Amino acid sequence: MTTTFRRKLLAGAAALTLTIGLGACAESQRGTGSGGSGGSDAAQDTFIFAGSSDPVMLDPAMASDGESFRISRQIFEGLVSVKPGTTEPEALLATAWESSEDGKEHTFTLKSGVKFHDGTDFNAEAVCANFERWANWKGLNQNENITYYYGKLFQGYRNPEAGAQKGIYEGCEAKSPTEATIKLNKPFASFVDAMTLPAFSMQSPEAMQKYNADDTQGTESDPRFSEYATAHPTGTGPFKFEKWDRGQQVVLNRNDDYHGEKAKISKAIIRIISDPKARTQELQAGNIDGYDLVAPADVQALKDKGFQVMNRPAFNILYLAFNQNSEPMKDVRVRQALNHAIDKEAVIKQSLPEGTVAATQYMPDMVNGYASDVTTYDYNPEKAKQLLAEAGQQNLTVRFAYPTGVSRPYMPTPEDTYVALKSQLEAVGIKVEPVTAKWSPDYIDLATSPEGIDKRDVHMLGWTGDYNDPDNFIGVFFGKKTNEWGFENPEIFSALGAARELNTKDAQEKAYQDVSKQIADFAPGVPIAHPAPSLAFGKGVQGYNPSPVQDEVWNTVTVTR
Repeated sequence: MTTTFRRKLLAGAAALTLTIGLGACAESQRGTGSGGSGGSDAAQDTFIFAGSSDPVMLDPAMASDGESFRISRQIFEGLVSVKPGTTEPEALLATAWESSEDGKEHTFTLKSGVKFHDGTDFNAEAVCANFERWANWKGLNQNENITYYYGKLFQGYRNPEAGAQKGIYEGCEAKSPTEATIKLNKPFASFVDAMTLPAFSMQSPEAMQKYNADDTQGTESDPRFSEYATAHPTGTGPFKFEKWDRGQQVVLNRNDDYHGEKAKISKAIIRIISDPKARTQELQAGNIDGYDLVAPADVQALKDKGFQVMNRPAFNILYLAFNQNSEPMKDVRVRQALNHAIDKEAVIKQSLPEGTVAATQYMPDMVNGYASDVTTYDYNPEKAKQLLAEAGQQNLTVRFAYPTGVSRPYMPTPEDTYVALKSQLEAVGIKVEPVTAKWSPDYIDLATSPEGIDKRDVHMLGWTGDYNDPDNFIGVFFGKKTNEWGFENPEIFSALGAARELNTKDAQEKAYQDVSKQIADFAPGVPIAHPAPSLAFGKGVQGYNPSPVQDEVWNTVTVTR
């Protein structure tokens, strides 16, 4: 998911905004009859990237998963994007924007002459149609499993279901074809940053109406998305949707009428390969051109064979969460003891990618509101044992939950990270009982649903930020009582709520720093690290710009072999 970032990021990102190197003599054998190892150095017209799973569907407004967004970024565009390799907003469908002093009105000047893939005009009326669509969702479409980002960031809908609050969106005014003003009833200082999210991409109003985009059937846990969301996604981006072979691949074609820099390849294919080892083998065999979430153990081997490995700037957090529904975890001395028991540098060395940084709090230092002076818990096994004794928990047993068979940007090999943490907890006398589950939906349910509350004492999880806003990190984790953390702390909840409603980022910065200090003192878990996610590419791939928020658009990519 998402996050915030900026400031220190800019300096760090400059070094990380590598475009992939020049491996001109690469071989790529895809079994397409192109000759494979001939080393002809010929430019290829197709870029094949391996994703770890199918997209959930293809309507970005209803998506919240990385694989759906990876495809959405090729088809759709928002009013603003981010500068390559950073989280800094830059113009896209809007050429300029201005926010009112009270943070309630945001006016966008729009690029003219832009067409959606169905040939209809992108203009201020289309902008307002998209905002009105989101605000007016009803019934199942208001469930957070369906429209997570709109519900979360706009705090509700125009006509909320029973028991829910009304959202902060007031209305949209199309003052001319190239000027749209969004009006809110509360300040939202990070509104423009939030518009970089794929969930707020502009979609063709005519296509959405023609293919019943809001016709979501089924249930909140098993939704059936519309014909539009599964077969007719229509945006303004550099690629058009061709087809989705479920479980196998999604095929995109170049948009020859694109208003920006046209794609250098004519076709992009996202091939679905869930097994991390199989992705590595397919790259080595030349059957794909690149993949995400490279296992740390594979990095050097790939480099030794001449493949390109790149790291995204780490805009994430890996943490160990304490379930305070569990009696021992209600004692702050136990929570402090577990913090002192963890040697973060050893965990990084044993299980996380090169470039990973140990964490002191639940957001990376590039996020507005990062505090440099929070309470930290140095690795100190003797202190941990002392605190456990003071709490009467010398014989503590913890049920430790972690996922299996999955790679996440903040957790590339969960099994390896568990082994490292387990040995450190055992070293201070804690007995560890593993609780495992496959990622989705089982592990997510185990960690965050009511059914998982009585099955774990601690668990590993993490978060990748969506845009530069501290609320997108600590507001998500600690803004209210949740099944995941299980605690009531009105002071923290209130402070986070008040910080979010401040009207400028400058005003928010100090407020969020103060909240981060409160959270560190409360010790709800262990913020372990900010892992640097790795991507791997064939020798002849050029022009791929890694992004801290995965805002990676493939119109600049070329492939030679």
